[in-house]
Amino acid sequence: MPHAMTSAIPRQQEPCNASSSSGTGKNRPLAVCLVSGGLDSCVTAAIAARSCRTAFLHVGYGQRTQKKELAAFTAIADHYGVGQRLVVDLSYLKTIGGSALTDTSIPVPESSLDNPEIPVTYVPFRNTHMIAAAVSWGEVLGAAYVYIGATEVDSSGYPDCTRLYFDAFNKLISTGTRPETEIEIVTPVIDSDKAQVVRKGVALKAPLHLTWSCYQNQDKACGRCDSCLLRLRGFASAGCKDPIEYEY
Repeated sequence: MPHAMTSAIPRQQEPCNASSSSGTGKNRPLAVCLVSGGLDSCVTAAIAARSCRTAFLHVGYGQRTQKKELAAFTAIADHYGVGQRLVVDLSYLKTIGGSALTDTSIPVPESSLDNPEIPVTYVPFRNTHMIAAAVSWGEVLGAAYVYIGATEVDSSGYPDCTRLYFDAFNKLISTGTRPETEIEIVTPVIDSDKAQVVRKGVALKAPLHLTWSCYQNQDKACGRCDSCLLRLRGFASAGCKDPIEYEY
């Protein structure tokens, strides 16, 4: 019989009381954090680290900036002293194609934040593959949570970044894991825009200078793609200077 999933914890909130960060670390629950190297995932990891032991998971899927994102992931993991790390190869997503992030023949959109259509930077069903890997690893580690830095507010309309999607995935985890396994997806910035994410990161002293958001460059951020523009707008709205360099 599949086990029942508790629903008492609102997934947009921190599931562990911040006071639990005191005392020995081994008394804290374990959280697998999906860390892309970007702004949202870095701040989400900082939130998780307040009250949970953390294991960091990074996914390479043949994206244009894969090397730079991996370097950012490593730097963030080093910053937090995370020993349990896993880098997963999902390069078959590049073979599947259908996204400007994995297919260099599809131009990365620039200055198109106001376009109501789902952008070509959407990687079909990507979060499902990533979360599945995190849940598999979490079940082996005995984790209680999987943290992901998805935001429905500034997701560019990606269908796998919505609260409805994560609610459905939590039901799948409950049905598809061992009866004794209790893993829940936590999305602490799901209702936050980029400015709110930046402010939270600054308050938590998250290493925002180590993060990377650009969709197309690996040296200086382009400053023109939608991800760069969202990031720049977030820092400006938060009244903070973005600590990374931009080409434009």
